[in-house]
Amino acid sequence: MWTDQSLPDRPTNQRRAQRRPVSLSARLTWKDHQGTTRFASVVARNVSDYGVYVECLSVVSIPLYRLVQFQLERDARDCDAVPEALRQSRVLSAVYRVSPRTSGGKAQGLALRLMIDPKRQPAIVEPARATA
Repeated sequence: MWTDQSLPDRPTNQRRAQRRPVSLSARLTWKDHQGTTRFASVVARNVSDYGVYVECLSVVSIPLYRLVQFQLERDARDCDAVPEALRQSRVLSAVYRVSPRTSGGKAQGLALRLMIDPKRQPAIVEPARATA
């Protein structure tokens, strides 16, 4: 059997930004399939510059890819672990994972992708090589 040994191993953590564990009160706002505005109180469990994982205090019916408004409670915004984008009032976010409530008592969870412009990285320019 032949295997290609030239492919590099992928790193185990492929995240673009470090996640920071927190326990902060927040609120979700969205429109359901009938256009009715819904609200839910949640607890943010970890945050990064591009996403947040929340646990719902009550069971909510939010499908994948639904756009929601995420907002930390006012007193939670000054925490050192909170990225700058979440210090503002509301942040448009997309639901990209839904973890159901378990019979063991684990709360329903939602992974949210923050719909913010990523920080622009300067282009890396290599110095010109001398040719002989």
